[in-house]
Order: sequence, then C-alpha cells, then structure tokens
Amino acid sequence: MKGGGGGGWLLYEWRRRKQLSLLFIFLLLLLLSTTFILWSSWGPNTSFLTTISSSLSPPPPPPPQQQQQQHQMQQLNPDFNSPLMPAASAAGEVKKVADDDLSSSPATSSSSSSSSSINTPPDVDVNVNVDINTPSPSSDIQAEDNNKHDDDSTTHHDDNNSTQILVSDSKQHLLEPKKQYSPAAENQSCTNFGRGKWVRDDTRPLYSGFGCKQWLSSMWACRLTQRTDFEYEKLRWQPKDCQTDDFSGPKFLKRMQDKTLAFVGDSLGRQQFQSLMCMITGGEEPQDVQDVGKEFGLVKARGSVRPDGWAYRFPVTNTTILYYWSASLCNLEPIDPRNKTTYIAMHLDRPPAFLQRYINRFHVVVLNTGHHWNRGKLNANRWVMYVGGKPNTDRKIADIASAKNLTVHSIVKWVNGELRKYPGLKAFYRSISPRHFFNGDWNSGGTCDSTTPGALEVLQNVSSDSLASGAVKGTDVKLLDITALSEVREEGHISRYSIRATPGMQDCLHWCLPGIPDTWNELLFAQI
Repeated sequence: MKGGGGGGWLLYEWRRRKQLSLLFIFLLLLLLSTTFILWSSWGPNTSFLTTISSSLSPPPPPPPQQQQQQHQMQQLNPDFNSPLMPAASAAGEVKKVADDDLSSSPATSSSSSSSSSINTPPDVDVNVNVDINTPSPSSDIQAEDNNKHDDDSTTHHDDNNSTQILVSDSKQHLLEPKKQYSPAAENQSCTNFGRGKWVRDDTRPLYSGFGCKQWLSSMWACRLTQRTDFEYEKLRWQPKDCQTDDFSGPKFLKRMQDKTLAFVGDSLGRQQFQSLMCMITGGEEPQDVQDVGKEFGLVKARGSVRPDGWAYRFPVTNTTILYYWSASLCNLEPIDPRNKTTYIAMHLDRPPAFLQRYINRFHVVVLNTGHHWNRGKLNANRWVMYVGGKPNTDRKIADIASAKNLTVHSIVKWVNGELRKYPGLKAFYRSISPRHFFNGDWNSGGTCDSTTPGALEVLQNVSSDSLASGAVKGTDVKLLDITALSEVREEGHISRYSIRATPGMQDCLHWCLPGIPDTWNELLFAQI
C-alpha cells in the first residue's frame, strides 16, 4: 500500500508542474505578443499616455509667432511644406503640382519624316514681301559691321538670399531656403545677361541636328554636312551672378500659355525662330502642332517662292510661335503696284505693315535687323529711301549708317508707344549677330575655319551693339543683348560646309543649328 500510494503522489506532482509550466509559457507568449502589438501601434518614441491623449483630443494650434514664420516661408517658396502642415493638405499640394506638370507637357506622337498639315520653312532666304527680283543666295552674307562699344555703363546688382528661421517642436533651426526659381527674382538679380562665360555641358544640345526636319532648314543643319567637329554644341552660356531656369519645352509652353510670340526680322531672326521650334519640341515632330499662317496672312502668294513667314500653334497650351520676314524693319511698298519691276518705297520711319496690323495680337515680339543694310542689298532689291511719305532728299540720311540709325530708333519708339496701349505686351530688340570673316570678306575669300572658340568669357558691362543699346535706352523695349557672347564663338558658323559639298564662298554669317541661336532663345526665355 505504501509503495502504491507513493507512486500516485509522484504522478500527481508531475502533472501539476507540467500544467504550471504550460500556463507560464502561455502567459509569456501572451505578454510578448501584446508588447509587439503595442510597439507597432505606438512607435518607439511614443508613450502610452501620449498616444491615448492624442487620439482623444486634436493637437493644439501652433503659437502665433510660429504661424507667422510658417506663412513667410510659404510666401517665399510656394512649394514649401512646413512640418506643421496637415498631411492631407500636403498631399493635395503634391497632387496639384503633378497635375500642373502633366497639363504643361505637349502631346507628342511617333516621329515621321514629313507631315502634310505642316508648311515647313524651305531652305533659301529671299525677300518675298513684294514681287521683286531676288539677289543670289550668297549675297545674304554681305553686310556692314557697326559693332562699337557703348559709352553707357550698366550697373550690376547682386541679390543675396537671406537666412530664414523655422520654429518646430519649441526649437529654432537655421535653414537655408531652397533656391526656388521665379521670373521676378531672376529679373531682380540679373541686369546684364550678356556678361558671363561659356561652360561645357554634356547634356547639350537640346535637340538633335539629325532631326527636327519639320522646322530646321537643311542648309543650317551642320550634322547633315561633311563637318566632323561638333564640340561647339556642348557649350552653355552662364550669365555672371544670375539665377536662371533651365529651358525645357513644357516650361516654355506653360509660361506662354494662351499667348503669341512673334519674331520679326531678317534671316538671323528666322534662325532664331527655327531654333526655338526645335527647342520646344526637342527635335521631335508632334502631329498636333497646327499651321496657323492663314490667321496672319502668311500664305504663299502667286509667283512667290515662299510665304512671308510662318506661324504654328501648340494646342496643348494654345501657344503660337511665328516669324515674319522683314530684313530692314521698314515698311516696304511698291511705288507702282501694276509694274512687276517697280522700285520699292522703303519707309525708314514706318514699321512693317504686318507689325502695325497684328501687334495687338502679340504678347512677346522680338525684332532684329542689321546685315541687309548695305548699298548692294538696297540696289539689288530696288529699295528707295522714303521719309515722311516722300523720297528722301537729305544727304545725311542717305548714308547707310544714318538710314539704319533712323529706322532702328523709329521702330523702337513706335513699339514703345504700343506697349502703353497693350499692357500685356513685351518687346525685345535683339542686338546684331556678329560675322566672322577672316583673311577677306564674303566675296573675297574670307573664311571661318576655326574649330575652337575665340574666348570663353565676356567681362564687359556694356553692349557691343551701341546702336541697339542706344535705341532702347529710356524706353520699355528690352535689349536682347547677344552680340558679345556670340562674338567669341567664331567656330559656330556654317563655314565651308554644305549639303552638296560643293566648293564656294564660306558662310561666316549664319550659324549651325543646334548652336548659338539656341542660347539667344534661352536668354529670351529667362526674360519673359
């Protein structure tokens, strides 16, 4: 009996300890799982009481000083999201920015070699404003250089960014605000876009010289010629002490939404127009771009080689870009309209009729003239100087330089008057594009065979085009000063290269595209 009773007690004790062990293990697992759940829901730095109180009551409003500083930061930087901003509001701002970016992007389609709906600018630059005999294409290179230093100095102002203070969690932190671009800030800090240096940028060019056939004339596409050096495409202009926004097609179209930009000038103005079309599209051929030349009377007349210009619209932002050929910026009228060989009245004191008729539809206008002001051009085109509606009899005005001076000052004065009538209009007069004939002129063996820039930096504070800077002085017409920065880029011309590879005169007047005129448009973009 004792042996049996002792065995039963041992069995009972073993079962009891086993149950206690299982209970202990269960409680331990329960404690660990509960701890894990609470840790996951509270976070490592949040106490239990803090979590409960924050869930039962909304957070207190920030102090007035903190609210004021947050408001100041948001005014300086619209994209700034304070730590105090509710999460839902911040998410809404991000979504709005994303939507804006999408809406500003032009619709593109697969590239094609041609489009029947587009009136592509042809390759030869001739005067088609009136029905006259056209001089040989090589005569477009003939010109007079009037590049002289202006005596007026330009004062440069630096815009220093001040340090802002943020208050968060009852602590003050010194933060340098993000350098957010805005056209207003840029215009305050940059008073001379023509002073700076050329820097290498391997992201250049902004479009391919093998493409953009919808807009780019083949005679200016140096990638299609025998030229083998293209380092000139890799240089970007950096204005001194200036904050500028990088150019992109969507940014440009967004800035020019529901607006029209007009180039009015000679073949260099046409190069700038073609350059801008390639820059906006990235060299692609979007099928939705509309030819709206008829709206501006830009249609090819009977017997003409081409229309007087071209106009295209980007429907995604309702942005219109156009070019009108006016080599002299004078109003040209046939003296005897019934005679095809009549002389042409060249009204030195009247702007082109096209500009007079359509300037009320423009929001940005860019004017230029220069290289057609020589006696050979006037004689070849049968242009006769008129002043005050009558043939000019003043010998001083009859001098080419004086006639050009009168015209440039006259059109700038007229446009300045139009700015007062149309407050939404901005006008630019582009300074002269330099020519680089060495060891002769265009018709005497002049060449421009250099493959390297003449210099990389421009330090002068005054424009190299004294006529242009003098004409806009005291007016609201802005100077698009490209002369000095282009002067040091002698390697960027067409030179001896051509599609047909035939020997002949070198073109040291026009530029390869992509090339220097792209920079002109970047400076234009920075100022509109």
